[in-house]
Amino acid sequence: MTAQRIYETVADDFSRVNDLIIKRLSSDVPLVEKIAHYIIESGGKRLRPLLVLLSSQAAGYKKDDHLKLAAVIEFLHTATLLHDDVVDTSDMRRGRSTANARWGNAPSVLVGDFLYARAFEMMVELQSLRIMGVLSHATAVIAEGEVMQLMNVKNPDLTESQYMEVIHNKTAMLFEAASHTGALLAGAEDAQETALRTYGKHLGLAFQLVDDVLDYRGDAEAMGKNVGDDLAEGKTTLPLIYAMAEGVEEERQLIRQAIRKGGLDDLPAILRIVEGSGALEYTMAVAREQAKKAADCLTLLPPSPHKEALELLTQVAVARVS
Repeated sequence: MTAQRIYETVADDFSRVNDLIIKRLSSDVPLVEKIAHYIIESGGKRLRPLLVLLSSQAAGYKKDDHLKLAAVIEFLHTATLLHDDVVDTSDMRRGRSTANARWGNAPSVLVGDFLYARAFEMMVELQSLRIMGVLSHATAVIAEGEVMQLMNVKNPDLTESQYMEVIHNKTAMLFEAASHTGALLAGAEDAQETALRTYGKHLGLAFQLVDDVLDYRGDAEAMGKNVGDDLAEGKTTLPLIYAMAEGVEEERQLIRQAIRKGGLDDLPAILRIVEGSGALEYTMAVAREQAKKAADCLTLLPPSPHKEALELLTQVAVARVS
């Protein structure tokens, strides 16, 4: 119900953004449209465009360009998903086949490029150098985050601080850019602009940390991916980092070995170690801390339904773990 209340706050705008997204996916190349529509319509929550709509109006925005900005953010996000799935050789996302599993790697990468290009076309239409600067920088940082993650695949020596840097760049950066550009579009005063930018950063970190927990304690049908997918890909996430730090030598070596070889051969044993070490509780505590930091950023905003929705979103971020 809380999530529903958030979306109801901007229900009309959200519908108009979806219409705009479909309209701007048009291409003279049929396969481009087919793949782009497939991934855009795959059932995502549209959290990042939602952040644009809420943050801009919480800062007092009254015009219509927030719809275009929200679509830009969704195109940037979708492009990264297409590229991510190729890099990770993923075959399922949001409960159905990935684009690369259906059409192959090359078309998926190229349609991702198309979505980046379309996003930048629309960005120019907004005629704001500051917004273009934020989104251009964010796109570069996200790409760096992807490379950092790739470099650390099957690396059991990743530290907690290094991991937080990776997830900031890879995931939280676009949340941060969404709320920041919403504030810029509204012409928010400096303090509110900073507050909304920082809000997005901490919210994005909270969401990713909860996703890390769900990879070991989630429901495959609800998540649209399999439990243990991160381990299968050799990704060292915070639950594993904590479990290695707190476990006995035998447990630590088993986790290190599982990360290095990837796959799911040791998943049952790893799940027992992660659960027994308190790693999931620790990761959730860090997520709640990030969500609280996000909520605290909103004190500078005037009361409004949009501010209330932003506050509720920090609760939703950490309420996904049963």
